Amino acid sequence: MRAHILVVDDDAAHRRMLETLLKGWGFTVELADDGSTGVDAVKQQGFDVVLMDMKMIKMSGMQALELMLEYNPALPIIIMTAYSSVETAVEALKTGAYDYLTKPLDFEKLKRTIERIMERMQLKSENMALKSKLEDHFDRHRIIGKSQSIKNMLDTIDLVAPSEANVLITGESGTGKELVSNAIHMNSPRKAFPFVRINCAAISESLLESELFGHVKGAFTGAQKDRKGMFLQANQGSILLDEIGEMALGMQAKLLRVLQEKEITPVGSEKNTKVDVRVIASTNKDLQQLANENKFREDLYFRLNVVNIHIPPLNKRVEDIPMLSMYFLEHFSKKNNRRIQGFSPSAMDAIIRHDWPGNVRELMNCIERLVVLARSDYIMKEDLPFLDKADVSGNLAAQSLSDLPLFEVEKQAVLQTLASADGNRSEAARRLGITRKTLLSKLKQYNQV
Repeated sequence: MRAHILVVDDDAAHRRMLETLLKGWGFTVELADDGSTGVDAVKQQGFDVVLMDMKMIKMSGMQALELMLEYNPALPIIIMTAYSSVETAVEALKTGAYDYLTKPLDFEKLKRTIERIMERMQLKSENMALKSKLEDHFDRHRIIGKSQSIKNMLDTIDLVAPSEANVLITGESGTGKELVSNAIHMNSPRKAFPFVRINCAAISESLLESELFGHVKGAFTGAQKDRKGMFLQANQGSILLDEIGEMALGMQAKLLRVLQEKEITPVGSEKNTKVDVRVIASTNKDLQQLANENKFREDLYFRLNVVNIHIPPLNKRVEDIPMLSMYFLEHFSKKNNRRIQGFSPSAMDAIIRHDWPGNVRELMNCIERLVVLARSDYIMKEDLPFLDKADVSGNLAAQSLSDLPLFEVEKQAVLQTLASADGNRSEAARRLGITRKTLLSKLKQYNQV
């Protein structure tokens, strides 16, 4: 496999000379005439190596180096300059440059450096820098990311966690809503007390009341003894009401009373019991829209939505993907007794460009699969064919939707999502933003059960 190299140099004659030289060695070459054009090129397509001049007029090599590594920390960048100085070299290497060459270039050294990158994939310096960043963010509420949206979210968690305010966490399936709820609880004065979680969509309305508020002996068939509900189990602590948007209206009225009166009534009992519980709710639905459609109580929405924390989808914060990928790589390498060192530049580029409809959960599952099936010490682009297939199937679907009735469009979306989740119905339901029960109902309509 020959390197795909980007040459960034504002000296046209030197740029063309390098193009001729590198092509003569069998490499494929792209050219950029200044730092900003080079940064744009890196974001538009994948490169194995960047060869970049340090001294450029529109954007310096140092500025371009920082922006390129911010986008893809695994990308090897060789800096070249006619202005040799120890300080400049040290600064470039500290920033993350792979190597540093002075003009006039030693062509044999240049060739050896490129071949060493391709043969050994020595990404140690980038990986160590990334690991350091990972550890900093992992220690802070165990939430990984450097994007502005994640920084803003962490700031909000810092402000809201010590308070007693109810919190509504919103975001697509797989974005990490439970992780955020855990961060709120663990950084609150209630952290020494229980944190109880319940998925409102996974339990029928008749059983949900008993699960939340408990029941007394004889309250219904099978109630052979008194049972504490989750609100009592969480007393003095916090409770997460996951997928709150799936809760039936009748149950919503009972929950509203608990929030207002700070007391619960077990099923079959006439005795009220005081509870001291902080409520955190999460949903992948627009509760305000549901309230407008009379499918969710507006008064309950206002009670829950004292503070809203929204988690953006992964494809809206692509700068977090390399950091998350490296964290999952390290985690699953340890878990599976593998010694995977990192990603090739083209593999990382493919991961960054994938749309990730299943968000962080999908990325996590993908990296675990790559670690288990890896044939070498580095994850290569060739290990990622399933990402290309996912993109192709999505494109084909998009091209043909205009000719299909609504029922068929929905059917295709459901079946393709189920296939992409390897037949896992719970995962497919999460990606579609529906309950598992709703998914099963739709599969019956399609004669797929």
